[in-house]
Amino acid sequence: MSFTLTTPVTGGAQTGFTTPTYTIAADTAPTNTGKQYAVSGIGGTQTGVDTASSPSRPFTITLSRPGVLRALPGVNAVTGLLPNVPRNSYKIIVRKGVTVLTGQAAQVAIATVTLDIPAGADSADAANVRAMLSLLIGGLNQISASIGDTTVTGVI
Repeated sequence: MSFTLTTPVTGGAQTGFTTPTYTIAADTAPTNTGKQYAVSGIGGTQTGVDTASSPSRPFTITLSRPGVLRALPGVNAVTGLLPNVPRNSYKIIVRKGVTVLTGQAAQVAIATVTLDIPAGADSADAANVRAMLSLLIGGLNQISASIGDTTVTGVI
């Protein structure tokens, strides 16, 4: 699997953060079709952010692929059309322990990105799959602080 992060990970821009970085260490993924990394330290200015993942306040990123990769079925002999096009779902999940009320146990906030790629597109149209991902990642990088602002203010 080619999902590999190198440490440190440079974080996206966020209001109140200056040059955020995350030192990561390999961790055990929940499934054997994934890779997981735990944050072992932070860099830059991130006032109030816990510095490391722990069992009660996890700070992890998990990258996974489908357990069984699906392929295109044969075309219908009469119509020449595909009966259905299965999808392969890849996921990126970040978990972060957060405080919901002082003195209470931490809760886990979860951010998930799911990539549903039609079977066959990986070989028949790889350039457009890559373009889709390029826009997604570039867009998320560009609006990183805006997403953060929206999630803490509720204003879109």
